[in-house]
Amino acid sequence: MSKINDIQDEIIEEFEGFTDWMDRYAYIIDMGNAVPPLDERYKTADNIIEGCQSRVWLQADYADGVITFQADSDAIIVKGIISMLVRTLSGRTPQEILDAELYFIEKIGLHEHLSPTRSNGLLAMIKQIRTYALAFKMKEQQQ
Repeated sequence: MSKINDIQDEIIEEFEGFTDWMDRYAYIIDMGNAVPPLDERYKTADNIIEGCQSRVWLQADYADGVITFQADSDAIIVKGIISMLVRTLSGRTPQEILDAELYFIEKIGLHEHLSPTRSNGLLAMIKQIRTYALAFKMKEQQQ
């Protein structure tokens, strides 16, 4: 679990260098631009996150006890937001994801600087990631 917190702390530290929210938005956009586009075969209706104003695709793969996430969005700021979640939670076990307290969102002030629809979208992204974690955990227990 500490690895998840280490990554959250890195993200918080990166944002501490910005005092202006326009600079923070620009950094979020840069993070989104740095993520390779999701393979077109994963841009399916099954991978769309419901509840987001923009289209957001989340691909989850489970191997060797960990979940690997890949994501994309047609909105660049949203792609930056999902990239932070993927950076924080990808490569973790289902239980680590379920137990994670995602405190970086509050610490960097993201939640209070998003429109209500983007806030709902962020919650939908987190919910979808946790839903995958729960599904893979249940599948693991059945084996």
